[in-house]
Amino acid sequence: MYSRVRNIFADLFLVDDITLDDSTAADQVEGWDSLTHINLIIAVESAFGFKFDLGELEKFKAVGDLVDAIERHLQ
Repeated sequence: MYSRVRNIFADLFLVDDITLDDSTAADQVEGWDSLTHINLIIAVESAFGFKFDLGELEKFKAVGDLVDAIERHLQ
């Protein structure tokens, strides 16, 4: 799962060697602002084939929250 998410981040932020873990937050990734956050969510939804609901999006504080939500959708 992290490999796929890492690839999405790498494509979006144009960084080949991005390091992510559960606690990685927006303030730790150069260029991760509100606009790229929206693009990130759209890219994840497209890559995994589902849509997040608004309540989920409000809970995303770090990469781990995003990965947990993806895993819930794929069950």
